[in-house]
Amino acid sequence: MNPSHQASARAPLDAFRLGRRDLFPLVGAAALAAFVGPAAASADYAIADDSQDDGESAPSRFVYVGTYTAPNKAPGGLVPSSAKGIYVFKMDGATGGLTQIQVFEVENPSWVAVDANASHLYPTSEVDAWHGVPKSGGITAFSIDQTTGMIKSLGDQPTAGSIPATVIVDPSGKFALVSNYIGANWSVLPIQADGSLGPATGVFAVTGHGANTGRQEAPHPHDTKFDPAGAFVFGPDLGTDHVWSWMLNTTTGMLAPNANLDSTLAASGSGPRHMSFQPGGKFMYVLGEMASSITAFEYDEAHGMGTWLQTVSTLPPDFTGNNGTAEIIVHQSGKFVYASNRGHNTIAAFGIDQSTGMLNPIGWTSTQGAIPRGFNIDPSGRMMLVGNQNGDTVVPFRINQSTGRLIPTGAVTQTPVPVSFALGNLSRTRAGAAASRA
Repeated sequence: MNPSHQASARAPLDAFRLGRRDLFPLVGAAALAAFVGPAAASADYAIADDSQDDGESAPSRFVYVGTYTAPNKAPGGLVPSSAKGIYVFKMDGATGGLTQIQVFEVENPSWVAVDANASHLYPTSEVDAWHGVPKSGGITAFSIDQTTGMIKSLGDQPTAGSIPATVIVDPSGKFALVSNYIGANWSVLPIQADGSLGPATGVFAVTGHGANTGRQEAPHPHDTKFDPAGAFVFGPDLGTDHVWSWMLNTTTGMLAPNANLDSTLAASGSGPRHMSFQPGGKFMYVLGEMASSITAFEYDEAHGMGTWLQTVSTLPPDFTGNNGTAEIIVHQSGKFVYASNRGHNTIAAFGIDQSTGMLNPIGWTSTQGAIPRGFNIDPSGRMMLVGNQNGDTVVPFRINQSTGRLIPTGAVTQTPVPVSFALGNLSRTRAGAAASRA
């Protein structure tokens, strides 16, 4: 029997249209005094100031871009996609410019992830039936040629739930964990010795609904993250306003609820979408898609529990249009956190107080396109790649290591419906690769 969790019901609320003022009663009166919105910062876009940066470039590396494919239309898309599958590029570390080296055809690979040493790629296919298996998405395993960056299929598996949103490889490298948005579950698939995938070893279902009857009629798992120590697994659930918590048994491939606290409740109607940990493990940050918010928690790594610290808006105080957030990433330095705004079409940047974990706004940077669904930061922490889903562009930004501000490089790449990014290893010449093996 699959384990199941029940989320509490709440009064209806059209949280998709929440503004800054509407969010206050949702986080509670006691939290109001501590709520810090971006009002203290200028509502102008962040100034591209490179004066305090160290001037070093990111290394050149391979980049894997996920898409929604033709003839499908991406969520929030205006026209059918022209994309064919996974796009493989070589990134110029100095500019972030991308040179295409391969396109591998696979349906709707909307999320891409690599394992710890970037030797294998695991994209999920966001569909509701996979190779004759109903009510299931798909996941494909690829080996990565370390010299060319090109990928080769090792086979695929159904995800045991429809419309998979994300996949992550566990720190042991033994399992891939998938969040199935419509399937209302998380599934665990074993990774074989050659990097291929076996059938799911466990499926963990949740139940319940949230305040917004239009979007939160049922659970909608949207992300999976391990804490920095690799001890606990977390799953933001847009449909129930919960962030579920488990431990993964790396022998059996089964998830067990965190006995200390099996879920953390986010603000009603906020729609937890993605989350990110500060590398040191002291703080975690949960992105509310429907409320355009980031909630900061102090993290107890011994028990896998978070204590609420602060909720901030991802929008400037003078913005009055519609918006939904998409991605959140804490910078490798632990000093900054970034979130993408779809509607405002910006990356919101915040500084992290290293003692308290509280957020202070740095500013908002235009993504130079529409609907920035996905972005990622290269492992050096020096380059950010932003995908404008409805603009068919990847826009690179240098990250000022001192201030956290984003500086557009101008090396924009035209490519269809870029929505997620996985960063591969450093690109090497064949001669260099041969020498390293000698």
